[in-house]
Amino acid sequence: MTLVRETLDMTVRHLRELWRQPWFVAITLVQPVIWLLLFGALFKKVVEIPGFHGDSYIAFLAPGVVVMTAMFNSAWSGMALIEDLSRGVTARFLVSPVRREALIAGRLVKEAVVVVIQSLIIVAIALLAGASFPGGLGGVAVLIGVSALLGATFGALSNGFALIMRQEEALIGAVQFIVLPLTFVSTTFLQSNLMPAWIRHVADFNPVNWGVLAGRAATSADPNWGLVASRTALMVALLGLCVAFATRAFRSFQRSV
Repeated sequence: MTLVRETLDMTVRHLRELWRQPWFVAITLVQPVIWLLLFGALFKKVVEIPGFHGDSYIAFLAPGVVVMTAMFNSAWSGMALIEDLSRGVTARFLVSPVRREALIAGRLVKEAVVVVIQSLIIVAIALLAGASFPGGLGGVAVLIGVSALLGATFGALSNGFALIMRQEEALIGAVQFIVLPLTFVSTTFLQSNLMPAWIRHVADFNPVNWGVLAGRAATSADPNWGLVASRTALMVALLGLCVAFATRAFRSFQRSV
């Protein structure tokens, strides 16, 4: 219970920071909205390609954009930690009784809250643009939950990198090196049967693709809950590894001070 209480305390701290800068949620929505509306219009003829299953490209694209947004935004979580490192805030927390797991978990819960808010907005915009989610509210809830899970995973990874690198430029390079390839080596923009064989095989090990497949399956007219469960389990396991990595990264920081 101590860990839960400490995590809640840290979450409240980060949510207060977000409350003082609510424009962050809106600003970081600009790019995914462009992806959704621009790509949805630009590639709407993709549905006419032989082998494409579906009648609306924007309906196909929307779950991928929700998942992609969660990854992109949460991957920058480490930037706030670097600011805390430079101000000495993290050092003061480390000499307090608060657990290191809570220091990471509080940031991840905050990122999950942001993901939920942004996902709801993207879903609403997608509906206005003509997309549909036959899986209903339950399917949309699963899509948002999967996105929050993926966001927490990349948030933990970003915080771990921040503790090791402790420089914004280095973290920016690491994030770009990871998130861009993972985005395009997935079924975010195109169905797997239309992708080159090597990309299709690599995508099987891509956590972004796990989230896209799970979210798209949950919102379909005939949800494949076995697929949803298997991909969610993989993401939960990966989240555990990333949280462990971020927690152990505190040792690297402490050795440097």
